[in-house]
Amino acid sequence: MPTPVIIDCDPGHDDVFALWLAAGNPEVSLLGVTTVAGNGELEHTTTNARIALTVAGVEGVPVAAGADGPLRRKLTPATWIHGDNALGGPVLPAPAVPLDGRTATELTADLLEASAEPVTLIPTGPLTNVALFLEQRPGLRGRIREIIWMGGSTGRGNVGAYAEFNAWSDPEAADLVFRSGLPVTMVGLNISHQALVTEDVIASIAAIGNETSAFGVELLRFFCAAYEVSQGMPDGPLHDPITVAIAIDRAVAEVRRCHVDVETRGEFTAGATAVDLRDMLGKEHNADVAISLDVPRFWRLVRDAVAALR
Repeated sequence: MPTPVIIDCDPGHDDVFALWLAAGNPEVSLLGVTTVAGNGELEHTTTNARIALTVAGVEGVPVAAGADGPLRRKLTPATWIHGDNALGGPVLPAPAVPLDGRTATELTADLLEASAEPVTLIPTGPLTNVALFLEQRPGLRGRIREIIWMGGSTGRGNVGAYAEFNAWSDPEAADLVFRSGLPVTMVGLNISHQALVTEDVIASIAAIGNETSAFGVELLRFFCAAYEVSQGMPDGPLHDPITVAIAIDRAVAEVRRCHVDVETRGEFTAGATAVDLRDMLGKEHNADVAISLDVPRFWRLVRDAVAALR
């Protein structure tokens, strides 16, 4: 039986590939998609999620909009990576996938209640929607199998010195999720920087030859060019699909059980994830932290999924 999943995302180039991996792999069942402000304003991220599904020919998956900003902070979209519309590069088609009338919380609740088994939540942006759901619908916590989140880092960040963007965007939400007691897997920069979009990767995606791959290559070209300018990385790291890959096949990543705290008050460190890899603090473990990636296996999953789409 495929694992039922809900993706909460802020597309974003790499979020698009996470959606495609979930839609194109038979080991997971994509029940729904919720959107959050992060890489772009909510208007853009919601439209982009619908476009991603439209391009790939995915039907019957509801898309609902969620929070338009962090719990307590001001939204700062990642325009320096993703462009003003959060999906720079290709000419974006009009989405054929409709916007569901429910909120992200309402859609998630309905999907959890309707599922025959607990559902895996896969957030690939700031954790605002997940935090709000846990606060507003505490009675449904038992319907969540686990949370696999792209965010944080075991080392330095990519926004300022210490914080990774998704954690930095809403550290209060991340703190709430890590203290929730639910099973959490953290996919941070330390592993996502192993998923580099090399020229060979782009060529292998292009060789698929379908509509999805052609659109994907345009996304990857823009993404890598932006990373070269802003981070000095000509081969951009495709962060978000690793979360879905772990839901499909946990052997794709080595994880370490440990304690994670999220910094919410530091002047220079807000959003930093303090990952106690050596049990220095003696605190109860509250997360599986992804450490290393089986890179060939990961890219095979991505390519096979794109090839299975339109």
